[in-house]
Amino acid sequence: MAKYTIIKTEGRAKRGVFETVHGTIQTPVFMNVGTAAAIKGAVSSMDLKEIGCQVELSNTYHLHVRPGDELIKELGGLHKFMNWDRPILTDSGGFQVFSLASLRKIKEEGVSFNSHVDGRKIFMGPVESITIQSNLGSTIAMAFDECPPALAARDYVQTSVDRTTRWLERCKKRLDELNAAPGTVNPDQLLFGINQGAVYDDIRIEHAKTLADMDLDGYAIGGLAVGESHEQMYHVLDETVPYLPKDKPTYLMGVGTPANILEAVERGIDFFDCVYPSRNARHGHLYTRHGRLNIKNACYARDDRPIEEGCQCPTCRNYSRAYIRHLMVAGEMLAMRLCVMHNLYFYNKLMADIRQALDEGRYAAFKADLLCDLESGQV
Repeated sequence: MAKYTIIKTEGRAKRGVFETVHGTIQTPVFMNVGTAAAIKGAVSSMDLKEIGCQVELSNTYHLHVRPGDELIKELGGLHKFMNWDRPILTDSGGFQVFSLASLRKIKEEGVSFNSHVDGRKIFMGPVESITIQSNLGSTIAMAFDECPPALAARDYVQTSVDRTTRWLERCKKRLDELNAAPGTVNPDQLLFGINQGAVYDDIRIEHAKTLADMDLDGYAIGGLAVGESHEQMYHVLDETVPYLPKDKPTYLMGVGTPANILEAVERGIDFFDCVYPSRNARHGHLYTRHGRLNIKNACYARDDRPIEEGCQCPTCRNYSRAYIRHLMVAGEMLAMRLCVMHNLYFYNKLMADIRQALDEGRYAAFKADLLCDLESGQV
């Protein structure tokens, strides 16, 4: 079993340690997204260690479609398959099922839909999702849920949340069975449940209370950053997080920008993931303490400075803005790799700085200063 220990608090912000079978996670933490067991941009698992990644996140749906979860189990599980010996969280595939599948049919057992790769018919529900995640052997499995649009009608959201709760009960039962079965890749696999409810405070709160009673290993807040404003997202966190167990980790799914992370940490969030840093990097949009820069801009053609002065990422220690711009404009694959390495390092270093500020009891001041810097635009 995992052990989560809060070592410091500042208001609702928590500084914690989460001990798992695959290693200890210092929280708050940003999980680096490797959807198909790889970070897009030619970044390897060895690179992830160099840039300070604690947790890698892969996706159940994508790995089930290709190369197949049973194949990965046969080869020793996801950790061995991708040569990563630190924690892995697998998303349940629910978000992809509902966002990628144009034609789908939802019923109590799960969802029928067509693969986005080859069009073949797939059925996925709570039992199937957990079975796939058990085959992968990830450290943390996510419960299968429906992610309704943030601004969906109230009646639809309530029906969806009620079904998500029933699906969670089936996820928990199935994982208990698989963890006790012979031949399981990771018999210590953990389960996080997902709070839903769109922007309806009362639905969110009641669902949080229901989840808390189920004594899970951790709790996620889903269904945000999918159409609502930042102010609405922060409001949902203000209203919902207090009803989730404080002695378990809390995960805000799919969020977000550095400013989003700073605000959410203040509201008690421990875990984050987002495709922003790697996706933006592949298009030449790079994060610095003083805001984002577009390395393709002509003003960087003769700029011999690193992306960010003082940054210790492999890119900034070795290459200039001018060179990276040249690679990007020329369409060289190395451009994406160097840019992704920088952005992921920036996010991992941001979390390390957040943890240090919490350790030292100065998070409020740190947050205010960094938000001011991020908005300065002095890149």
